Amino acid sequence: MSDQILIERAGPDGVATVVLNRPQSHNAITIDMYRELPGLLAGLDADPDVKVVVLRGAGQKAFASGADIAEFERERGDAERARRYNEHVAAAERALDGMVKPTIAMVHGYCIGGGAGLALACDLRFADERARFAITPAKLGLVYSLESTRRLVDLAGPSRATWILVSGQQIPADRAVALGLFDEVVPTDDLAATTYGFAEVVTTRAQYSVRKGKEIVRRVVAGQLTDDAETTAIRNGSFDTPDYAEGVRAFLEKRPPRFTWG
Repeated sequence: MSDQILIERAGPDGVATVVLNRPQSHNAITIDMYRELPGLLAGLDADPDVKVVVLRGAGQKAFASGADIAEFERERGDAERARRYNEHVAAAERALDGMVKPTIAMVHGYCIGGGAGLALACDLRFADERARFAITPAKLGLVYSLESTRRLVDLAGPSRATWILVSGQQIPADRAVALGLFDEVVPTDDLAATTYGFAEVVTTRAQYSVRKGKEIVRRVVAGQLTDDAETTAIRNGSFDTPDYAEGVRAFLEKRPPRFTWG
């Protein structure tokens, strides 16, 4: 693992933090970081001690200011090199989007371009009041990918997504939360407590319910409208888990549940 991405476990039990660690460049994302993310995320998804993953940028000035444009002439100087570069970007975003465990983007300051792409691939986005969101391919002569655009449209709707893409303008935090791009906006000093407080709540819930609930949401977003054999099996499978028995018992005994399934 390079020092451009760090894994921290200093927060609540069961929460791992992935840190984009280039504060000197507002955490601009290099091609090596894109290459590294899928393997790191797969490891956290497979780790039984991890229940929630938080993605953040180092410091409080930026989540990520975008892909590192200083690399573009070398890494995206022609169509073939650009194709390979874009594959690494897509793989990193898919790795986030496809995680079984819940993911939260903790957004301090700038969330621009490639940084916005990673944030949109997370399940939730908590931001500070200084955060600014922008997707900027129209300012660079590029075209946003279909998968990334789909995530944007899912949150903001088609007309607002078009406005964001064709303008490339920075959107302040209060407007971004109104558009559905952020789920919560809080004062800068409260962002870590809000994010990790919510993550800790999720770690106390029945993990079968958390992970399968996330899967059902993903199926709905993909267009599934009615139950099939797989979704029926997912729902019925909860009744065979020890956490279901514990949840019912705790309710009847009027005490908090102590879930143990990981």
